Amino acid sequence: MNWKVIKTEAYYKKAIKRAMEIFHAKENTSESDELALLLVLIKDYEEKHIHIPEINPIEIIKLKMQERGMKAKDLEPILGSKGHISSILSGRREITLKMAQRLKNYFQLPAEVFLHSA
Repeated sequence: MNWKVIKTEAYYKKAIKRAMEIFHAKENTSESDELALLLVLIKDYEEKHIHIPEINPIEIIKLKMQERGMKAKDLEPILGSKGHISSILSGRREITLKMAQRLKNYFQLPAEVFLHSA
């Protein structure tokens, strides 16, 4: 198929489906060239039409705590004193780079999630 700029969601879905079908194409084949073109077209469409909302790091921490049945005091080994934790969870204190690294390791999430406010 001769691919063109993706302008509709239906065409976008068709491009995604085709990209998945040929994702493991061997290099230097017509399918690998088609895949490279599709990836560019898909990325262009997504940058223009798909907006990912900003992630609030405090809400992520609270969600992860809830998922694990944690209380604020359970974060003391990661973030420090009870006062620090309270200040962070209320938004009065920013997450430092060191805290973001510890949260990343503890919750197994990308550090960027926690660096929004740092």
